[in-house]
Amino acid sequence: MANESTENKSAEDILADKLAAEIIEDAEEQVEVELDTAVENISAEQEKINELELALATAKSTVADQKDSVIRAKAEVDNVRRRASQDVEKARKFALEKFAAEMLTTVDNLERALQNIDKDDETNTAIIEGIELTYQGLLASLEKFSIQAIDPQDQPFNPELHQAMSMQEVEGVAPNTVIAVMQKGYELNGRLIRPAMVMVSKAKPSVDTTA
Repeated sequence: MANESTENKSAEDILADKLAAEIIEDAEEQVEVELDTAVENISAEQEKINELELALATAKSTVADQKDSVIRAKAEVDNVRRRASQDVEKARKFALEKFAAEMLTTVDNLERALQNIDKDDETNTAIIEGIELTYQGLLASLEKFSIQAIDPQDQPFNPELHQAMSMQEVEGVAPNTVIAVMQKGYELNGRLIRPAMVMVSKAKPSVDTTA
């Protein structure tokens, strides 16, 4: 009876060990499945993270490019505004240039009339006063619009403002000095409208004393 009990117990032990082995094997398989599933989920999540990081980097690059584009566009707009402002300012300053040039003919005629009229003849007094008033009023109007006369009498000759019509030796006068103004010049806001026509002194020819 004792031997039979021992044999039966051994069989039970064997069965228990077998069941335990099966349970352990099933558990290991389940763990492996769950591990594989976890790895797949982690890989998918990591791939999603990589995609999001790439999208973020792309977005940052796009924002940086757009920011540079906006800065360049703003700079270009500022340049266009500045050039337009300069063009408007130039147009405003020199819009009267053609009109001023035409008015100078009237100024010249009035000056010649005052120079040539007989001032000793009392019958010309009223005429002279009328011409003088007209002349002074016209000059005042020109000055109001920044039109300035160039009258370089006794000044050094300046080729940028003066036009030499002739040259002459004058005793006691330094060479390249304006000795006569045949016609005044004029400027509009610093821009030359007409050069002054002048006569300029010249140096005496050198004398060869070696002969």
